Amino acid sequence: MRIAVLGGGRSSEHDVSLASAAAVRGGLAAAGHEPLEVLISRDGRWSHEGRPVTVEPGAGLLGADVVFPVLHGPFGEDGSVQGALEVADVPYVGAGVLASALCMDKVVFKDLMAPAGIPQVEYVGLRPGDDRGGAARLGTPVFVKPARLGSSVGISKVESPEELGPALDSAFAHDPHVIVEAMSDGLEVECSVLGNGRPEASEPGEIVAHADWYDYEAKYNEGGMELIVPARIEPAARERVRELACQVFRLAGCAGLARVDFFVEDGDRVLVNELNTMPGFTSTSVYAKLWEASGVAYGELLDRLVSLALERYREERSYRY
Repeated sequence: MRIAVLGGGRSSEHDVSLASAAAVRGGLAAAGHEPLEVLISRDGRWSHEGRPVTVEPGAGLLGADVVFPVLHGPFGEDGSVQGALEVADVPYVGAGVLASALCMDKVVFKDLMAPAGIPQVEYVGLRPGDDRGGAARLGTPVFVKPARLGSSVGISKVESPEELGPALDSAFAHDPHVIVEAMSDGLEVECSVLGNGRPEASEPGEIVAHADWYDYEAKYNEGGMELIVPARIEPAARERVRELACQVFRLAGCAGLARVDFFVEDGDRVLVNELNTMPGFTSTSVYAKLWEASGVAYGELLDRLVSLALERYREERSYRY
């Protein structure tokens, strides 16, 4: 099939997206598809082979059968591009508008999970002008994060009360919505999810960061982290991770793919951290590695994602809105 692969975008994760998109194009080509590179510049312009492209109802995007939006962060992973593709009536890989938007915002995601009884660390969401007392009451250490960025951009580890104010100011420089999270001393475990209405979970993997915490450099520099598969957790905790990964995927209304991140404390206490609707696809990214360890090769994984996109498109178009 002809598959338009979107890469770049307006967010601070532009370069990460370009690397992910290049890996996806290579995998699609190796699997026998015809990938089409669509570059979204930092100012939001779309182009293919140097020429501007547009997404139009009835015309689609470059005559592609499916669009693969390998975009990370705002203006790509947050429902905005998904909305444009929906309006143009184009099948695309991954979560729809609502799921993309709510999972992009860490506070909104956690607020949705809490009434469902999903175990999480304590947290406080803040906007400019809010009383910061609730965040201070969490104590230290805590992590302060922009609510709608990924790849550990703009995150600070706060180890004393005096550091909280500057960390909040730093996060607010990236995003008007900020989350403060109590630090967990548990193992960092990640699980990949694949599917639509009946998702499957991969073998969980354990993240060992060769740094004080799993920051940007640890995620994207060679040797910055080690992925241990299977994770060094008890069998009951392993199954709980896989169960919760599928549960939060369904609760959020996700489709196609996601990576769910966890903390596992005291050997068996599993806490959900966050869900990424378009996880990285670079050579060091976890999503595909976990599926490879679970018996699904990279080319097969991409094939299944394309098929899931078409399946969801046909199902949703069967309803009369």
